[in-house]
Parts: sequence; structure tokens; C-alpha cells
Amino acid sequence: MSKPSTSAGTAARIASVPELLAHMLRVSPQVSDLIFSPGRPPQVQVRRGLIPVEAAPFTILSADDTRRLASELLGNNKNAISALREHGACDVSYGLPGVARFRVNVFIQRGSCAVIMRVIPTGIPSFEALGLPTQLASLAHLQDGIVLVSGGAGSGKSSTLAALLDSINDQHSYHVITIEDPIEFLHNHKRCTIHQRELHSDTPSFALALRSALRQAPNVILVGDIRDRETLDIVLEAAETGHLVLSSVHAADIAKTLGRLVSYYPLVEQPAERARIARCFRAVVCQRLLPGKNGEGRVPAVEILKSTPQTRDAVEFGDPAHLHETMQNGATAGMQIFDDEILRLVRQGLVTAEVATQFASHPVQLREQLERDSAGSDSAASAAHS
Repeated sequence: MSKPSTSAGTAARIASVPELLAHMLRVSPQVSDLIFSPGRPPQVQVRRGLIPVEAAPFTILSADDTRRLASELLGNNKNAISALREHGACDVSYGLPGVARFRVNVFIQRGSCAVIMRVIPTGIPSFEALGLPTQLASLAHLQDGIVLVSGGAGSGKSSTLAALLDSINDQHSYHVITIEDPIEFLHNHKRCTIHQRELHSDTPSFALALRSALRQAPNVILVGDIRDRETLDIVLEAAETGHLVLSSVHAADIAKTLGRLVSYYPLVEQPAERARIARCFRAVVCQRLLPGKNGEGRVPAVEILKSTPQTRDAVEFGDPAHLHETMQNGATAGMQIFDDEILRLVRQGLVTAEVATQFASHPVQLREQLERDSAGSDSAASAAHS
């Protein structure tokens, strides 16, 4: 794909912000983010690189340009405007009907506004389309407890949660309440009745919305993110009272996901809260997106923890080594660990050995296994030719 010219003389003439956004999306089907920063042209992120996009009069953006863009995107959202003034950043959703939806982050840098817009697919992806393990489909049939999806920024947590909720929507007649910051995927009523609430525009906080949700007769509650003790306390309460709660946590692997939750409590309270989490969780899914071989998209590697007597004990007693061993030996229960999955991706020719070692939890051990694989392949090839 060739990069657009940055010459202002050949820039497309754009009349409005919606036209600008639509124009930027036409650069490539792999556009993941739109970036607006003073002193730079509008840019799109494609895979791991930034591409400048010509769009007169938005060639080199001024501070006034980005401020006006931010103002149009925030509209009359008083809570978001207040958050930007008080905290220097805010999140909202924005839609171009029939084109795309965006998760928008506006923030202050060096006294001026910058804007990052994450592209959200208009359709809700399936587990299959996301390349996720087939055993995740069973999570749609859970009746209560907590299902967590974790991973780093941009690892696809929101897409996986959306796919899970859509699967529930296809198969069960439930009342579902979501609390999101911001709303990304729009869920239509299928078999479920779904109410989606957005932080700041529909409710001032996750905790307040969760408290209200417990009085609104839901079967399923989706909380976009567990960020603090108050939210976690209500999530645990909801799970303990027969609700199925779906949420996400920003963490690199399953052990760190559970550790992050426990860290919200003082040390003296942590043993009791570990026991509570052990009783309530039903599954933890952690994701990493690896660059595909020959630059062909991104490939998910997924670590899965399921609730069994052995894993509940490991969680309750805070034993990461025992937890890892139980997951590694838990294939029959639908569990798997990152390094085994990354090794499988290399063997299937989907990612390179170099990428695999960059994303592995234990790169030295994985590299040694890849070297043994290579040596075994060479021996087999020699034997075939002898």
C-alpha cells in the first residue's frame, strides 16, 4: 500500500468533520485509529505505522483546528467537557451513520487539544471471526458468576466481550444491562432485551450504575472495566446474588489479572477477598494480538482459566505457580496457557519465531523449544534424503 502524498496542493478538499473522518477511513481497510495533533497532518494508524492523510483545509493542524474538532466530537456532553477541564482527558463515543463508530479520547497536551479516535466495527464480530478458541462459546451458557477478559491496550478485550454478549443475545431470553465508557458496539434486541448505559452521559460512575442495575432485574450485567475497589465490591456482590457479570481488566496475563483485583484491597483484607474471588469467578480469558507472518494482520494468542476445584484453590491461596501448572494440564476443562498457544501459532506458520519470543511469557524456554523443533525438522529432512 502506498502512502498518501503529503503535498498540500493535491489534498482532497474536505468541507466538514464527518467528511474528513470518512476520507481518512478510505486510506486502508486496516485503519485502527485516527490521530489529530497540533503541528501534524491528520494521521491514520495502519498496523504499527502512522500514515499522514491529505485533507485540505486540514493539512497541518493548528491548535485551533484540534480544539474545534474536539468541540464538535464532544457536542453537548457536559460531563465529558467537565472531565476534560478537570482531569485533562475524557472519553466519548461518536458515530458516522452507515460508515463507522469510534471510541474518542480527547486530552490536553502542552496546553492544546489532541484527539485519538479508535475505529469500532459497525457489526459485532463472532468468536470465529476474531480467531478465538472454540471453547469460549460455552461461556454464553453460564448462569452466574464473573467472566473476565483481560489483556493490554489494543488486545481486543472489547471485541471479545461484544462477541460473548452477542452469543448470549442469540441463545437466551435475558435482561442485559451494560455500563460502558464509552459505548462501543451497539447491541440490538434479539432474544435478549439489552439496555446500554454510557459513563458520563447516562450515569456519573460505574459504581452508581452498578448499584442501580442490581435493582433493575438483570440476568446479565456487563461492566466495561473494573478500575477500583468500589466497582469490584459491587461486581462480587452481583455475582454472589445470582447474576452473570462480564467485565475486563487491563493486565498482561491471568496471574496478573487476579493479582490486580486483589491489590485493590489492603493486605489484611486480601486473604478473604481472594477466597471471595475464587468462589465467584467462572472464567478468565487473557489475550495478546501478535503480528501475523508476512505482515498479514494480527493473530490472537489466548490464555484461558476455568473454575475447577483445583484452580479455585490456587486462586484462593494466591499460588501463581500452582495456577499455571493447573492451567497447563487443564486442556480437558478448556484451559490453555500463552506459551503453548504461541508455540502452536509458530508450528502452524501463522507467526514467526522472532515474534513468538517477543510475546511469550517465558521467552527463553520458548526459544529453546523452537530450536528443538527446528533440529527435529532438520533430522527428519536428512533421514528422508538418505
